[in-house]
Amino acid sequence: MDYVKPYGVVESMLAGGALKLSLPPRQLVLRGMLAGAYLGIGTSMAVTVAVETGYWILGSLVFPFGLALAILLGAEIITGSFALLPVAAANGQKNAGLSHVFANWGWVFLGNLLGSVLYATLFAIALTTGGDAPLNAVGTKLIAIAQAKTTYYASHGSAGLLAAFTKGMLCNWMVSLAVVAAYMSTSLSGKFVAIWGPTLLFFSQGFEHAVVNMFLMPVGMMLGADVSLSTWWLWNQIPVTLGNLVGGMLFTGLAIYAAHHATAPSAAPAQVPAQPVTARGDQAGYSPSYSR
Repeated sequence: MDYVKPYGVVESMLAGGALKLSLPPRQLVLRGMLAGAYLGIGTSMAVTVAVETGYWILGSLVFPFGLALAILLGAEIITGSFALLPVAAANGQKNAGLSHVFANWGWVFLGNLLGSVLYATLFAIALTTGGDAPLNAVGTKLIAIAQAKTTYYASHGSAGLLAAFTKGMLCNWMVSLAVVAAYMSTSLSGKFVAIWGPTLLFFSQGFEHAVVNMFLMPVGMMLGADVSLSTWWLWNQIPVTLGNLVGGMLFTGLAIYAAHHATAPSAAPAQVPAQPVTARGDQAGYSPSYSR
């Protein structure tokens, strides 16, 4: 009974986008930092499980918990904003002009980067006992991942850039779908299940997520990966972020909006009162009045 129909999901997407655009830069950066840290924690745990068990799929089953924390606690993830803000702009909402959208993305991206690098630093210290102990298998794996996500693409030139961009598109088709899928249920358990599925699909297949890479690249470099700052940004962070933008905006946000917005009923049933989004950032908890 907690299922929200697609046209109700679209209304929640619009409300979520409007709320994001109303937040001041200070909150965007702080919430972005929390999201970056949560995704970094989920990634480090996923890699640890994969290394200790020998099965990447088992690590992939753990990772979605980090994204679920970020979504359900109202943190700001740039990949989710890539889907929701264009929908608000397409709907002609207040403060949804291009300047507002790009400014919002800029602050959230900065927050994600700061939070991810902060956790990467703390994790590197913990993993190496402050630099006094040799690397274990998890550290070695993190170095290999950082190099595979940069120097491998660089070795293929323009084809590598295309691959990174495409993997970014495929990734955020799923990740932004997880953000939107959280609107499909009004219960905590339903939201967790809705988030888990698309997130597992992206992580298990090795697609490229901008915020996850904000943790993986720095921690790999801190542990000794042969990756320079310019190599990280040119061969991974920039093409992956652009791919995330296209995937989230076109394949999730605007696609779902175009498919279902016009199907919404003209009036909501009187017996189901609306639950407006509050200033606390409870985007995932929004339940439109005709969600039954």
